[in-house]
Amino acid sequence: MRSIILQTATRYLLPILLLFSFFLLLRGHYYPGGGFVGGLVASIAFVLHSFANGTEATMKILKRKPLSLIPIGLGISAISVVMPTFFGLPPMTGLWWEEKVPVIGMIGSALFFDLGVYLVVIGVVLTILFTISLTKD
Repeated sequence: MRSIILQTATRYLLPILLLFSFFLLLRGHYYPGGGFVGGLVASIAFVLHSFANGTEATMKILKRKPLSLIPIGLGISAISVVMPTFFGLPPMTGLWWEEKVPVIGMIGSALFFDLGVYLVVIGVVLTILFTISLTKD
């Protein structure tokens, strides 16, 4: 039996927590935060939705298995690490676009590395928790 109060609260909390996780992701290459912390907050949002509505309903929101986020995130992070070598620089050297983007600020390779970490963390946490949840049912 599911709590109507938790289901109603989750309907409002899910978008707020996802927006906050995205804020942490973007904030990370200037201040503390980044892909790991943002990914954990996004995972918490989906786990809360899973508690309120069931794992199957949360999987329908995600539209794909969380396991598929892991190689995508690893690929984005790997590309951001290797990209400086194409410009004759050592790997993991920060590359920055010269123009500032409104709201986001400067965009650089650190942001893409954080985005990859963000996707990997969401994929790992949700894969583990949803696997445990589905085997328990």
